[in-house]
Amino acid sequence: MVLPVLSWIGKEAIVNHDKEVPFRLLKKVKRLSVGESENLIIEGDNLEGLKALLPYYQNKIKCIFIDPPYNTGNEKWKYNDNNNAPKIKQWLGKIVDREDLTRHDKWLCMMHPRLVLLKDLLRDDGVIFITIDDNELYNLMGIMNEIFGSDNFVATYIWEARSGKGATAENVVITHEYVVCFSKKIDALELQKDVRVKTGGTDKDEKGWYKREQLRQWGQEDSRAARQTMGYPIPTPDGSQVYPIKDDGSEGRWRVGKDTMRSLLKENDIDFILDESTPQKWQVYKKIREGNISKTAFGTFLFDLGTASTGTIEIQKIFGSKVFDTIKPVNLIKRLITLCQTKDDDIVLDSFAGTGTTGQAVLELNKEDSGNRKFILLEMESKICKNITSQRIKKAIRGYSYKSMNFDALGGGFQYCVLSKPLFDKDGKIDQDCTFEDLASYIYFTETKTILDKNKISKNFIGEHSETKYYLIFREIGKNTLTTSFLKGLDKESRKVIYADNCTISEDELERRNIVFKQIPYEVRVF
Repeated sequence: MVLPVLSWIGKEAIVNHDKEVPFRLLKKVKRLSVGESENLIIEGDNLEGLKALLPYYQNKIKCIFIDPPYNTGNEKWKYNDNNNAPKIKQWLGKIVDREDLTRHDKWLCMMHPRLVLLKDLLRDDGVIFITIDDNELYNLMGIMNEIFGSDNFVATYIWEARSGKGATAENVVITHEYVVCFSKKIDALELQKDVRVKTGGTDKDEKGWYKREQLRQWGQEDSRAARQTMGYPIPTPDGSQVYPIKDDGSEGRWRVGKDTMRSLLKENDIDFILDESTPQKWQVYKKIREGNISKTAFGTFLFDLGTASTGTIEIQKIFGSKVFDTIKPVNLIKRLITLCQTKDDDIVLDSFAGTGTTGQAVLELNKEDSGNRKFILLEMESKICKNITSQRIKKAIRGYSYKSMNFDALGGGFQYCVLSKPLFDKDGKIDQDCTFEDLASYIYFTETKTILDKNKISKNFIGEHSETKYYLIFREIGKNTLTTSFLKGLDKESRKVIYADNCTISEDELERRNIVFKQIPYEVRVF
């Protein structure tokens, strides 16, 4: 099937703009970092930040979640990509509002090169989730079909973003937003399945199937009388008590009475799932033990995961005050991350990081299942990145309190980075102004996925990682040779990687001394 091609003002100038973006080094800010983790928080333009990641993470990202501007006309975002096209130059630095007749063109020009780089970073079995509303849904689908291919479309999920209570509208109250999902390669995609159990009984669907049932109940039927008789506390694995509190902190009720609950507890038929983002921090489920197990695909409705108001409450608990409105809730992003079956050392990337919800979601999942997922967050606004994004993650790592609630430390760490100057010139060659420290930083990150601590550089030794020592011979371009005299101060046992322009040592001698020689510039990866 041939799909129509989407056209807009400025398209010709930006379809290859990703290739014109300069490569910049990532520079670690140690005082803003926590530990030596491979998690990254990057301050700076996300287009240049994505290009900076490409040499290290091409085809490495398992899950991408982005929450770009919805282009409602009220967000005050500006088009600032450095493009030489005369028409686009007129757009630079100007706020995009509802009166802007080219606001959809500007949005498409902003999104296109970023989506191209995000696709390059995604693994073959990876997926990208993009939150959006009606303002740009159809334009987004158009460029996603062009960049990712219509065959790689997975689904448009419907997220219950608000309850609609108290809202006023002439005809319709919009209570949902969308999560558009595309795969890198649909044949490699494997999403999480819904495990269901077939059993006898009365509370079942038309096919006779059950799934694990949440015991917390809510809705308009929550009368005061129901809350009084069904809102009793039950003990949790850590010795505390949990009430059926709703996500907004108000009173709720259990689905079962006290006698049934006692029986479920006695028979160990309740699953307690730790969820620090909720008022009571424990989610309570009834186990289904009987019958035959089946795995079916999940549907596209994302309900009971919190609303935008939930996200606002979550950030308020962390900072003690409301710093932003309408924030994505942690549970929504956790659900998406688990849906694409991240595990082990999988990497989750968010290039519109905002308050850092994605980073907290990754840390919470790691805490729950002892995982080792990594996150990469990119945030353009310096004040937001320093004062909100990184501070939120720091508090999540170390634990925090809000009123009478204590939120346990999730553990982990991150490297806080800024974008430094370009390393390569427009022809892809090492820039004449490139210093030893610049090239050392680039090489070290390429090799280790960690940012070099320049204080540990000692002459030609630039660092050690995973029992490998790294050296760089680079004082003047084209005049750096690895010779036998250089080896006099090196031990023979440890594995060593040495970068230089040339090498006069035989292959046998290099192997005997456990040395891997890499030639500059050919073995310095350039994208």
